[in-house]
Amino acid sequence: MLVRWILASYSKLLAGATLALIAIVLGGCDETVAKKAEPMRPVLVATAHYEAETPERSFVGTIRPRIEADMGFRVPGKVAKRLVEVGQTVDVGQPLATLDEVDLKLQAEQAVAEFNAATGVLAQAAAAETRAKDLRAKGWATDATLDSAKAAADEARARLNRAERSVELTRNSLSYATLEADGRGVVTATLVEPGQVVAAGQTAIRVARFAEKEAVVAIPETLIARAKSGTATVTLWSEPDRKYAARLREISPSADPATRTYLAKFSLPGAGDNVSLGMTATLTLADPVTDRVARLPLSALFDQGGKPSLYVVDDKGDVTLQPVQVKSYESNAVVITAGVDEGARIVALGVQKIDPTQKVRVVSSLTF
Repeated sequence: MLVRWILASYSKLLAGATLALIAIVLGGCDETVAKKAEPMRPVLVATAHYEAETPERSFVGTIRPRIEADMGFRVPGKVAKRLVEVGQTVDVGQPLATLDEVDLKLQAEQAVAEFNAATGVLAQAAAAETRAKDLRAKGWATDATLDSAKAAADEARARLNRAERSVELTRNSLSYATLEADGRGVVTATLVEPGQVVAAGQTAIRVARFAEKEAVVAIPETLIARAKSGTATVTLWSEPDRKYAARLREISPSADPATRTYLAKFSLPGAGDNVSLGMTATLTLADPVTDRVARLPLSALFDQGGKPSLYVVDDKGDVTLQPVQVKSYESNAVVITAGVDEGARIVALGVQKIDPTQKVRVVSSLTF
């Protein structure tokens, strides 16, 4: 009986130890599974983007010709023909409009007639002067007679000279009856019609030259210095991917009383025929020399008395603490010059609680 009791007790003790061992093993497995199933920490990130320390400023402007001439007739008259239309391209010497030449031709004929008459009078006066000199040399004429002949001859010469100038002027006036283009360009306005009587110098045709084009923009007074010393580029709304180098040619000495801006004209040496007048353009102003910096949220900076650092998140969710070079601090941002690569994802919030050994999960990205 004693032996049976001992065997039974031993069996119960062995069973209890086995159950305890199984419980310990199962508990360890649960702990491992729990560790493996630990969720990743969600974080907000900001992307590092390097740009000029002084932000570029852009302004909307229009493409205008550097030279736009109001052309008119140099003599008054009645418009006979208008030979061009708005938008038409013209070359040097091409006729634009003509005047009625009837009166101008009559004036030219009158001047020629006066010239012929003056020529005859001069011939007669010159012959009389010659005879008076001969008679005076032989003693048959007085000094008064010779002086009178000389005066008449001098007057005839002056009258002939005046007649010559009159002929030249009337010929020029007749040539002015045809208005010609003095440069290659495009007609932007026609202000006369056939039958209209115009005065000398009155605007008849407006022509914009193709020699050089420029972008006209309004600049605020705070950026006048940058407009004068900075780098300017122009992009067209029709060609947003192409940039044209621009150079400040002229800036207004006084501000517009309504907008308080200054009208600035930037030359476009590289603009070709594809840049049409009147196109809308965007002018961008940048400082000539400036550092490349990245602005990140101030809350992303990790600094515990050592070197300022940032937590960088890779594609696998691992975080790495990288030291950075801080240039300055702003009200809600830190400005860095180096330490992280372009496009790196930076933990923006809760950096003091980040465990470098723990993986993170990006839940949102901040635009900064």
